[in-house]
Amino acid sequence: QVQLVESGGGLVQAGESLRLSCAASGSISTISFMGWYRQAPGKQRELVAAITSVGSTNYVDSVKGRFTISRDNAKNTVTLQMSSLKPDDTGVYYCNTKGLRAGTFFPFDSWGQGTQVIVSS
Repeated sequence: QVQLVESGGGLVQAGESLRLSCAASGSISTISFMGWYRQAPGKQRELVAAITSVGSTNYVDSVKGRFTISRDNAKNTVTLQMSSLKPDDTGVYYCNTKGLRAGTFFPFDSWGQGTQVIVSS
């Protein structure tokens, strides 16, 4: 089992910043993918930002230049620094990791419980 614990959501005003963190623990050999998804009210969950084990990153167009994803491979953590937040950034943010279980070649695909981000105008 691989567990993810998220932190850092909250209520902010437009233009402010928030930092989300996610820590993975459990039976982990390697983590190839770490990403943040968000689900706004009434909308489908979308991938916001992702980072590979070698540091390659990808962002949805709406957050480019405002959000930065980073990871610490030694600690199995991923962070999403969100700046210049807009009301459209409101939603539940979920951490997702994919990799291999310790001592095996079996993959895992784990999700965090979600953390609420509300941006008021």
